[in-house]
Amino acid sequence: MASSLPGPKPPSQDAVLALEDGTIYRGRSVGAPGERACELVFNTAMTGYQEILTDPSYCGQGVVMTYPQIGNYGVSADDEESDRCWSEVFVMRQLAAQASSWRASGTLDDYLRENGVPAIDGIDTRHLTLRLRERGALRAVLATGEVDAQALVAKARAHPGLDGRDLAAVVSCKRAYEWNEPLAGTAAPKGERLPLVVYDFGVKRNILRCLVSAGFAPRVVPAATSAADALTHQPAGVFLSNGPGDPAAVTYAHAAVREIAASGTPVLGICLGHQILAHAFGGSTHKMKFGHHGANHPVIEIGTGRIDITSQNHSFAVDAASLEGTGLEVTHLNANDGVVEGMRHAELPVFSVQYHPEAAPGPHDARHLFQRFRALATATVPA
Repeated sequence: MASSLPGPKPPSQDAVLALEDGTIYRGRSVGAPGERACELVFNTAMTGYQEILTDPSYCGQGVVMTYPQIGNYGVSADDEESDRCWSEVFVMRQLAAQASSWRASGTLDDYLRENGVPAIDGIDTRHLTLRLRERGALRAVLATGEVDAQALVAKARAHPGLDGRDLAAVVSCKRAYEWNEPLAGTAAPKGERLPLVVYDFGVKRNILRCLVSAGFAPRVVPAATSAADALTHQPAGVFLSNGPGDPAAVTYAHAAVREIAASGTPVLGICLGHQILAHAFGGSTHKMKFGHHGANHPVIEIGTGRIDITSQNHSFAVDAASLEGTGLEVTHLNANDGVVEGMRHAELPVFSVQYHPEAAPGPHDARHLFQRFRALATATVPA
């Protein structure tokens, strides 16, 4: 039976969202009070707002939800993808008046306040989304209370954005740790689990759960871990996680991944890990106009023609032409715009995808990739 928790409290102050192009949106404050600058992107998922808020890949970015009503099923600790909120600001058309779900432990309004996330609702998010599509991701400032809107525009223009910024170092764990929890409602496979080193560039919990359910024993290590330290654990494979910021700026990871791949150790990269892998072999990436952020992106596997509907969150993409002569070849393409969505190495046990097969939020079409990685790692383990 569904339970209904109280809706949002009456706002104590108004909120203003100012964009670098001079556009001003006025709404009500439904999150934490204060002022926050960010790069603003839109997300087309209908659900999964808590997973989005706690995804480390959103460090440095604010999120506009295109679905008109957000917060209707409340919040639950089970839906958190990390130990804190990383989205800088949160923008909604309407925050739901009630949280109606048997799983809910609280309301989104209270959650935003408790986690220090400035948020705004009551604005035309269709208009805002179209502006971001036309002009690309824009720097923005969200502020509450009595503010000078033009001063906020100036602050937005002064904000550095994501280009050239290594944000993986900001979100990564400080010490290595083990992860043993499988996907909810499942048990880890019987038998010995394969040792796996997971580079934490901003790893999501559901990725780690998927790896456990695929038969791995993940050891999560900081982003700056050297190849020598990673290989000391004699892993059956190395996993490169998702994360925020500019992949070209994570130069220490390029060097480590290049050395790990050269050792013959199987490697799987997801999202930022996919982009870092391209750089490690001599490829390049570029900043997209407004990126891919949502739970409904069709991806084509070139070799089989298989189409998976995928969850995505990335603002950078691999340049296909830059892969010539690197040993990497494109395996997946985005069916909407042709962006590179997957690669593999012609000789080494290395592959990667740009999208999120762990699907939190999102469809589960692509979770088979974790089993593919398990099969690759098992085939490479010495007899």
